[in-house]
Amino acid sequence: MTSSTAIVFGGAGFIGTHLLEHLVAQGHHARVVCADIRDPKRAVAGVEYLTCDVRETIDAQALGAASIVYNLAAVHTTPGYEDWEYYWTNVLGATHVCDYARAAGCQTMVFTSSISVYGPCEEPKDETGLLEPNSAYGRSKYQAEEIHRAWRRAGEGRTLRIARPAVVFGPGEGGNFTRLAALLKKGRMVYPGRKETIKACGYVGELIRMFDFALARGEAEIIFNFAYRERYTTEDICNAFRRVADFKAPLGVIPLPVMMAGGLAFEVLGLLGKKTSVNRARVMKLVHSTNVVPGVLPAMGYEYETDLEEALRRWQAADPSGEFV
Repeated sequence: MTSSTAIVFGGAGFIGTHLLEHLVAQGHHARVVCADIRDPKRAVAGVEYLTCDVRETIDAQALGAASIVYNLAAVHTTPGYEDWEYYWTNVLGATHVCDYARAAGCQTMVFTSSISVYGPCEEPKDETGLLEPNSAYGRSKYQAEEIHRAWRRAGEGRTLRIARPAVVFGPGEGGNFTRLAALLKKGRMVYPGRKETIKACGYVGELIRMFDFALARGEAEIIFNFAYRERYTTEDICNAFRRVADFKAPLGVIPLPVMMAGGLAFEVLGLLGKKTSVNRARVMKLVHSTNVVPGVLPAMGYEYETDLEEALRRWQAADPSGEFV
């Protein structure tokens, strides 16, 4: 044990909970702090939970000093918020976290950005690819990256790691992979538009291993994509679930025009007062590929511990019921 402190902003969610467990298990820090506006999805023993809204100025004296800061705080569901809300939390929040790090004398930060900074991409894009965000979320994450980079450049000896995760899945996710597993189990899965949509993805435990690997390097700044190197399609992901859990086969493909008509119908219902999460933008998100390739850390020698199928087996084994939740 040392006297160091690790603070995880936005640590109450899915990725944050796994990160907090890892930091406590490492035993490298005397204090592990979760600073979040929300209550934790699952409290981790050994973690100090503090209420913190990154949209407001952060009281450095109240939080105390930190030897490392992980900034996971964000609004990210797309679509799901008004455009200004992404900037309010993701950009203003980045400013406040960097201000805190400066005031607290922190020299090391890890920031989770997003592959949304690339925009949808059918052709593979690694970290040298052109940044073409096409949503308020993607644009806000790009701006937040630049705020963190400015913090790093403004202080001697500062270290910054920026991760651009694709879809992250694993125990406690409750998102895209959880919903897909539920549909496959019930035999209700249909391919949206096509089978060959590429969906970059990676296991939550692999992401945290990448954090550690990147932090162990001597470079002042590293920006890296997080996903498996294999180009998994929607069909590949469904087949992996079927091999691991013996789920039922998808029912087939729904043509894109039919899906778009359905999305429009739900939008009309929304205008009539019946709010739903279905719309044409969400439909197109299902059809567009996110063909993002991790190049930086594998080139530095990072070796994956899992592939998609092994990750699903670990996820299944982590839940006594064997359910993907």
